[in-house]
Amino acid sequence: MLKAAPQAREHLATPPITALIPQARREQGLTQRELADLLCEISQNDSVTREEVSRWERGKRIPGPYWRAWISAALDVPHAEVDRAAVAEREYRRTKTDDRADHRVNTL
Repeated sequence: MLKAAPQAREHLATPPITALIPQARREQGLTQRELADLLCEISQNDSVTREEVSRWERGKRIPGPYWRAWISAALDVPHAEVDRAAVAEREYRRTKTDDRADHRVNTL
């Protein structure tokens, strides 16, 4: 019997970043704007906005490694967990895209 690789199984239990960020943000009692302001303050980089936090939470974008490190610090979530959540989101997107492609092929 084939076994899934440990990393593959690991992300199945990890919520996607679209769930992790808003949950951790709410647990810290922060609004999207407050999280954006906190990220700007601790990173000394004012390029993140409330709108960008919203995009991350809605799955329109996945934060890159730079912002994932700061998100981890701001929300007091282990960096590895934030990275796994980003991988889980990418895997979900890939599966969703594959399902759409399969549907198109089957309807032709």
